[in-house]
Amino acid sequence: MPRKLVRITTIPLSLEKLLEGQLSFMSKYYEVTAVAAEKERLKKYGRKNGVETFWVEMTRAITPVQDLKAVWKLYNFFKREKPEIVHTHTPKAGIVGMLAAKMAGVPLRLHTVAGLPLMETTGKKRKVLDQVEKFTYKLATKVYPNSRGLREIILKEGFAKESKLKVLGKGSSNGIDTKYFDPYQFEDTQKKNKRQSQGIPQEDFVFIFIGRLVSEKGINELVESFRKLQRKHQNISLLLVGPFEKELDALKEDTFKTIRDHEKIFTTGYQEDVRPYLAVSNALAFPSYREGFPNVVMQAGAMNLPAIVSDINGCNEIILEGVNGVIIPSKNVSALLKAMELFVENKNYTERLSANAREEICKYYERKEFWQILLKEYKSLEQEFIKS
Repeated sequence: MPRKLVRITTIPLSLEKLLEGQLSFMSKYYEVTAVAAEKERLKKYGRKNGVETFWVEMTRAITPVQDLKAVWKLYNFFKREKPEIVHTHTPKAGIVGMLAAKMAGVPLRLHTVAGLPLMETTGKKRKVLDQVEKFTYKLATKVYPNSRGLREIILKEGFAKESKLKVLGKGSSNGIDTKYFDPYQFEDTQKKNKRQSQGIPQEDFVFIFIGRLVSEKGINELVESFRKLQRKHQNISLLLVGPFEKELDALKEDTFKTIRDHEKIFTTGYQEDVRPYLAVSNALAFPSYREGFPNVVMQAGAMNLPAIVSDINGCNEIILEGVNGVIIPSKNVSALLKAMELFVENKNYTERLSANAREEICKYYERKEFWQILLKEYKSLEQEFIKS
């Protein structure tokens, strides 16, 4: 009988996007169960990926009563199923999953850190989140920051001892499928038609952003910088691919109005397949305040796009200044504007970065290699912690 592996994220979207293909790969070696909220979407994910599912209601907000119910439900599930490994991702899934797994006596309790939302929080809420983070890591057997920078932050904040932390490979939670994100799949006619369908002028230099349209992703700064640059350079467009989130970390009202009214800002909402949008773009603008190891930056690079990124962990590990992109201080409109202007005005420089972009990703972040690294880690931990 194969050993049992339970993977937990707060919502199925993380399973679909952040861990795309990974659980199906692991199902060749383990009996895999995916756990998340949103029952119907989770079931659909299970059918599509050939893994078992178990639904637990979780939210990304602080909801103690609901969280304790989730812990109890998971505890009973673990006692019944007796998995050898429980591996959690995202803060809420981490605390709920690690606590339930510890209570149930699961031998291998693993948690991946793909970003620290608490870094943008202050006051009493920050103190609560700090304690939750520290407790999650204490409950875990091993903690995997998905970037070297994130590992350093965790050590600096005193959340965990160095011996408990490990960065897998060069970083990332899942690597990148460079065969899937391949710019040469898209012919000029396809790209021309895609721009036309979006209303983007064929001659424009297109900056693209992919992700949630919220403040901590730097969207307020991006829209302001673009608006200023577009007054000087009419032949540029901004393509925003992702959903607005008005409940958590909403954009400034001025930003929202500019996005809605500006004739050169285009929105698409959430997209299952972002490749066609990357294919019609010239550069990624990703001025986020905090990340783990952002898939978007790897995806854009694999599609030959140079990137402007914030000087934050993950981003500043994928992008090398002057090689495949430009690194700027976060929350800095003037630095972002200057970098965007450089891309538009210095064609030779931008083309040189673009020529290096895919090579850098293929060299270090191929997805199937990451899966092998993670599988090897599981097997190594089994030998260390699980009695045959």
